[in-house]
Amino acid sequence: MAFFTGEYDCKLDAKGRLVLPAKIKNSLPEASGSELVIRRGFEPCLVLYPMVEYKKIFSKIAGLNEFNEEYRNLQRNFFRGNSIVELDSAGRILVPKNMLSFAGLEKESIVVGMGNRVEIWDASRYDDYLIKDQKEFSELAEKHLFDE
Repeated sequence: MAFFTGEYDCKLDAKGRLVLPAKIKNSLPEASGSELVIRRGFEPCLVLYPMVEYKKIFSKIAGLNEFNEEYRNLQRNFFRGNSIVELDSAGRILVPKNMLSFAGLEKESIVVGMGNRVEIWDASRYDDYLIKDQKEFSELAEKHLFDE
């Protein structure tokens, strides 16, 4: 299982290539090789999965009943535009142009380890999606992490 953690300031080059931080690259499972899957996030960010982690999610979503309209909508929107990308010899991935546009990525980005996946954010948008109030953060953690 992959284990990604931490926040990293990164830059995209003029061709839309992103150098993955060394700690992220070193956490990639060997079973994934250099293949990764990039998809649109639920928020305006991109989500990067090692192939082994993506296959777990793929199986769950692809296995939903295609005769159920709600499931079809989920499948259609989840799989929409997903792309296989490969790490090049310099440890970069080429982010597809439509994905750059979706996430508003231009040059400055934030790469965030999220356990089994990595989020890629435009640096100017990232803070808008973080909880500012520590009390709210604490209450959210208590609500979802500890059963009473």
